[in-house]
Parts: sequence; C-alpha cells; structure tokens
Amino acid sequence: MFGNPFAGLNLAIDPVLPERKDARIGCIGSGFIMRDCHLVAYREAGFNPVAIASRTRDNAAAVAERHGIGKVHDSWQDLVRDRDIEILDIALPPDAQLEVVREAAKEAGHIRGILCQKPMAMTLAGAREMVELCERAGITLAVNSNMRYDQSIRGLKSLLDQGALGERVLATIEMRAIPHWQDFWRVYDRVEILNMGIHHIDAFRYLFGDPEKVTAITRSDPRTRFRHIDGISQYTFKYADDFMATSLDDVWAWPGGESEPDIYIKWRVVGTEGLAQGTIGWPRYPIRTPSTLTFTSNLMRRGWISPSWDKVWFPDAFVGTMAQLLRAVESGTTPEISGRDNLTTLACVEACYRSIAEERTVGLGEIVRDMLA
Repeated sequence: MFGNPFAGLNLAIDPVLPERKDARIGCIGSGFIMRDCHLVAYREAGFNPVAIASRTRDNAAAVAERHGIGKVHDSWQDLVRDRDIEILDIALPPDAQLEVVREAAKEAGHIRGILCQKPMAMTLAGAREMVELCERAGITLAVNSNMRYDQSIRGLKSLLDQGALGERVLATIEMRAIPHWQDFWRVYDRVEILNMGIHHIDAFRYLFGDPEKVTAITRSDPRTRFRHIDGISQYTFKYADDFMATSLDDVWAWPGGESEPDIYIKWRVVGTEGLAQGTIGWPRYPIRTPSTLTFTSNLMRRGWISPSWDKVWFPDAFVGTMAQLLRAVESGTTPEISGRDNLTTLACVEACYRSIAEERTVGLGEIVRDMLA
C-alpha cells in the first residue's frame, strides 16, 4: 500500500521568533539595507532597535526619525561603547566591518551578539579574525545570509529535508537582473560573485551542503564601467554523490534602448522522484512581488502543488536573520547563520575566484586548508 508520507506537508517558510523580542539593538549604518530592509522588518516583527549611528550623523538622524529610534550617536564608536546596547546590527561596506568588530570585542560584557553583512570581510583572513575575536569575547556572531530566509528557498529546503524529490540530480539558478552597484564597490575588483553570487553560493550550501569542487568562468559586464574581474559569471558546484548545482548570474540582462527588459531570478531542482522550481521576487523591487514555488513528487501523487504567500524576500526575510541571532543569544546556541559557518561560504567564493584566475576546477579542500593555515 502506497501511503502518503507528506500528507501533512509543512513548508515552514516563516522564521521561528525569539521568546524575548525586546533585546536592545544598536544599528550601525543608515543606507538602503538598514533603512528599507532591516528596520522595516524589525518593526513588523516587534524587535527593539534603540540607537543608530552612521558615517553621516544627519543620515542616521533621518532614519531614526522615520523608524522611531530614540537615540542617535555621533559615531559608530560611541554606539559600540553604549552600555545599553545588547545586539549590534552592522550595515557597512565589507571592508569596514572588521574594525567595528575589533572595537566591539574590546567592549565585551554588554554586547552579546552581532549581525554583520555579507561578505563579512574582503578576505578570508579578515573574516576569520572577526570570527575568532567574537569567540574569544563570548559574542555570538551571525551573518546576514538573507536568501536563506527567502520564502521559496525556505520551502524548497523543507521539501529536500523531507525527501520529497528523491535523490538529488541537478540544481540551477538563473539570474537576469541589473543591480545598481553601490559606490563603494567601485574600488573593488571583485564585484559580481562577492556581492551578488554570494547569495546563490550560500543558498547552495544551505540547501545541499558543501561541494567537493568548484568551477567558475566569467566575462566583463559591458554596463559596469569600472574595473572588475567578474561581470557575467557562471559557477558550478560538484558534490561527492555526483550532484551538480550551477548558477548563471547575468547582471547585464539586456542591451537597453528599444529592447524589452526581461529580468528575473529562476531556480530549479530535479531529483529522481520529483521536481521543484520557483522564482525570487527581488528583481521587481520596490514592487512587492512574492517569490514562488511549484513542485511535484512521485512519492506524493498529488500532481503539481503551488503554495502562495504574501511575504517577500526584501524586506520580510530580514526578520529571519535577526530572529536567528536573538534566539541563539537567548538559548546559548550557535545560529545557523553563524560567522564560523559563513567562513565556508567565503571559501566557496574564494574557490570561484581561484578557478577564474587559474582556469581550472578547484577543490574546496585546498581553500579550506589555506584558510586554516
């Protein structure tokens, strides 16, 4: 008799919230991610940002007024030293985060957790220093790996965990989008993989684990006028069980002019017993566009299933990243988006760049060995 092991299938797209929502959060940065994502999500979740600082005080004050934050510090250093702060929420460029963590580690005692952006740092060495500083200081470090909390990716993870697709065969992500590079990226030569591809790379790790080897190629992006190694990028992860996960990241997307733009992020996962596919709604931001998920499974015998929801990746997924940190702090556990775990995401990024530079497939193990040397 067949029996349906997935009759009560729960896709678990909503993050688990902490018991305590009133932990006092100090926000560093006042740009788009903080202003339009973090703080919007925190208000919806009932979290408690109490102070903000930025490189420009007037910008911080404007964001504080918009979001009802009571205290504006003259500098991020002053905010870090504020004994009322329990959680640091850092939204600064990747080359600026290490300095903040160094200062926070000196103030160990009142700071219990830090949420930083990805990439944590521009180098593996800098990221490892951040992790070790926090571990020695007893500070829980988490990384804002927000694509893990996109609703379709969360639902896909649930399907995979329940075996609905059978043995995994192939996963693909195809991105046709035009990100507007922030000005600070213009001084870096690593652009697409480190800034955009890192979402897909971390999602692959979240969904499928760590690959054995990585192959990557790239070409320049005609739209991106400043010097860069990686414009339009393609990278493939190969796993010990012969499974492949590959992403094509096209940040040019169309030639402009009279051409009709067709921007999207699509993903697809095929297994021996089923198929799941979906879209990420972000390319249409600020239009509120939920991501999608459609799947079928021979094990379920229910045809195609297409759940729907009202939540969107930006900004709703940012509830999940802060909730994960707050839950870890209150329970004394390690967050699934921990800084130490994220070192392997950065190792995969580094493997991509080594593959591009040396025109070869790179074993992840050689990057990890270098990282630990």
